[in-house]
This record gives sequence, structure tokens and C-alpha cells, in this order.
Amino acid sequence: MKSDLFFITGNAGKFREAQTFIPEIKQLDLDLAEIQSLDAHEIIKHKLAEAQKHRKGRFVVEDVSVYIDGMNGLPGPLIKWFTKSVGYEGLAKLAKVFGNKASAKCIIGYFDGKNTEFFEGNISGTIAEPRGSGGFGWDKNFQPDGYDKTFGEMSQEEKNKISMRKIAFEKLSGYLQ
Repeated sequence: MKSDLFFITGNAGKFREAQTFIPEIKQLDLDLAEIQSLDAHEIIKHKLAEAQKHRKGRFVVEDVSVYIDGMNGLPGPLIKWFTKSVGYEGLAKLAKVFGNKASAKCIIGYFDGKNTEFFEGNISGTIAEPRGSGGFGWDKNFQPDGYDKTFGEMSQEEKNKISMRKIAFEKLSGYLQ
């Protein structure tokens, strides 16, 4: 029998979203050191290594980032620090200067006790003025291509149908089966 599968996150909303795709997944709230890098895969590898210091098992960690085309992919995994510094209005201002075309990516790292696999979900869109009150962080700024709402304006159900996290977790779910 395989050991339990843990999604390492302190964010209950992200966990509930993950459970819609992998119902048997369990939440593990560990405060892991997170390195800063432009390479999300390196961040994830480090988090998985940190998790193994706390317990043995099968783990899932993720990095969700925004890549602005006109900024050569910045802020990428540094989005949290960009928005802490300039705010969501500042993110929209940057996009006006450099171009608002962007992509939102969710990269999941899965550690089975021996090996690490990566699963990526990517959705194209634009960076907009912040709108809405739903979602996480920069969701208010990200408007997926083909939609007139930002993630922040969508219900959780609407967002779950198209999100980058959905795409990545569906790939992981397929791999686990």
C-alpha cells in the first residue's frame, strides 16, 4: 500500500482546490524555507528536500507564478515579492509600460519517496487593473484569454474549470493513476 499523499501548503483555499482534482490528498502545513530563484523547478526541488527533513512520505508542492512577456518572463516566481513591493496597482502599471501579455503557470513537484516529477499547467492572458475580490494574490490582475473577467472576479467554480492549477493537478492525477 502506498503512503499518504501530502500537499504541503498552509493555504486552505489552495488545498480545497487541489482536493477537487485528487480527493485523497491530505494537507500538511509545514513552514518550509523557500529559496529565491527565477527557476521555479529549483524552488520546488529545494522545498521538497526541506520537507524530507521533517518527515518521510509522498509530497506535493507547487509554485504558481506570473510571467509578463514584455519583461522577459519577470516577475515569474518572484511575483510575491513584486506585489509586496509595488502592489497590485503597480503590477498593472508595469504591464502598461512593458506590455500586458502574460502567462500564469502552476508547476507541481511530486516526490514519491525516491524520485521527483514535475507537472505544469499554463494559461495565457493579460495583466489588467485589479478587479474582483476572489482568489489568491494577483488573481485580481490576471485575465485569461477569451474571458472578460479576471480570476479575482470569477467564482471558485469558474476558475477551477480553466486554471493553471487545474491543468497541473489533472496531469499529476493522471500520473498517479
